[in-house]
Order: sequence, then C-alpha cells, then structure tokens
Amino acid sequence: MKKLNTHLKIDSNLEDTLDDAYEEALKNDEFKAFVSKIKLKREKLKKYTSLLEESSKEYHNCKNCKNLLECKNKIEGYAYLPIITGNELEFTYKACKYKKKMDKENEYHKNTLLYNVPDEIKNASMKKIYKSDKKRYSTIAWLVNFIKTYNENPHQKGLYLYGNFGSGKTYLISAAFNELAKEGIKSAIVFWPEFLNDLKATFNSPVKTEFETKYNSVRKAPILLIDDIGAESVTSWSRDDILCPILQYRMDNKLPTFFTSNLDLKSLEQRIALTNKGDEIVSAGRIISRINQLTEYQELISKNLRK
Repeated sequence: MKKLNTHLKIDSNLEDTLDDAYEEALKNDEFKAFVSKIKLKREKLKKYTSLLEESSKEYHNCKNCKNLLECKNKIEGYAYLPIITGNELEFTYKACKYKKKMDKENEYHKNTLLYNVPDEIKNASMKKIYKSDKKRYSTIAWLVNFIKTYNENPHQKGLYLYGNFGSGKTYLISAAFNELAKEGIKSAIVFWPEFLNDLKATFNSPVKTEFETKYNSVRKAPILLIDDIGAESVTSWSRDDILCPILQYRMDNKLPTFFTSNLDLKSLEQRIALTNKGDEIVSAGRIISRINQLTEYQELISKNLRK
C-alpha cells in the first residue's frame, strides 16, 4: 500500500508540473491563439507544451515572414508544426509558401546533369548574361537560335567555343541548356579534367556500375557540354578509350555536343597529341575530325568576367 501511495504521489506531482508549464505557456498570447486552433483537449495538449511552444514560435515566424532571406526558423523554408494523428499529436517540418515556390521554379534543374561545375553554372540564365560587349553578340545569337530550333531539329550540330579565360564561355552555353531544361529537355555539363579523374578513380572499382553509370550518362546525354577540353592531363586512355568512343557514339546518333576551351582546334590537336608515349598526332587527328563533325566553330574573346 505504501508503494502504491508513492506512485500516486509521483503521478500527481507530474500532473501538477504539466499543468503549471501549460498555464505559464498560455500567458503568451501567440501561444494561446496557436493551441486554440488544435482540436484536442487540454489534457492532451499539456503533454506537448515544450514542443507546442517551439511550433508556435516557428508558425508565427512564418506568418510574419516576407521571403526566404528573412526566415528565422531552425531549418530555412520550413516550420515545425503539429499534426493530429488519432488522438495524439505528431510534429513534422512543413515547407513554407516561399520554399514551395522556389522549389517549383528550380524544378528544371533535375533535367541537367552536372559533373564538377560551380553553382553559378547551375543557375546560369539567358536573362542574366553579360551583353555590354559586342564581341559576345554572335555567340549569344547562335545560342538563341539553337534554343528556338532544337525541338524541330534535335539532331543539329553543337558548338565548339574557344576564347580567353573568364570570357563566359561555359556560362553562356549553360544558360542555353537551362532554358531548354525548363522545357523538359535533358542535358549534361561536364568539367572534363575532373570528370576524367573521377572516372579513373572508379575504373578499377569492384563495383563496375559506378563507372558505367557515369560514363554512359555523359555518352548518351541528349545534349552535352564538355567543358574546358584541353585542360586535362592527356593520356592515351583518356583520349582513345574515353573521349573518342563518346564522340563516336554522339556522332553516330546525331546528338548535339558542345565544347569550351581556351585552345583553338589546331592548338587542341597539338595538346592532345602529346602523351607520355610521345607525339601521337594520328590519334589526336581522330578526335579533331569528330569534333569538326559534331560542331560549328566560334571564337569568344571578351572581357575577363571573373576578375
């Protein structure tokens, strides 16, 4: 009997503690208004006082927020809110209207496969391209025409765009890809030197699917940008076993293929001919021949936009 009385006293003390905490929380008008909307009895609600206080704070943060940059909640764009399940409360994170809007606007990103490229490329936009330099006009016009005509002719040539460092070559082409991505057209943008390093790292892996997935996702992409070709460490393997089959496949299937480089085609040929085996001009010539088949050719000499 003494043991039973002890348990009853503990239970009573716990109830008093829960009551006191809930009463104290109700002194806050925002909390009071928040819990009044939850269709559960007080006896249930008081068990969740601390969670409800956190939830109320985040709810009112959202209510007074004007954009994602002003978000004061623990997880940007989300509020920690209660859900009635049966006769109990559960708490979950729900996206706010600004987060939902942003996600919808950025949904097109799923159509672009990116390998080792910076965020500014991911978010490249034709509306934001630098237009003050007339030297860029012919390239911009070419890309605008490609966007307009792609649906009618998805097997047209791509572009080999070479020019000085920082002239915006990658950004321009990526912006065009993003415009097409908004129409549901898939593409891949590959920073070539790093992509080769990644492939090499997985080549001898016991799990061959990783290598094959990366390789085929680039080889078969409906539209492809090989970015900064000529900047890689050239080997016979990277040139003859990786690049050449990719270009051959894309040529056979008439898939638009784009390149950016600091080198013109003659300089690129000289660059990829030199490996640790010596001067392999015939093998390099095969690559240049395929690039010529796949692309039109433009030079972009412009202001260095990375300064």
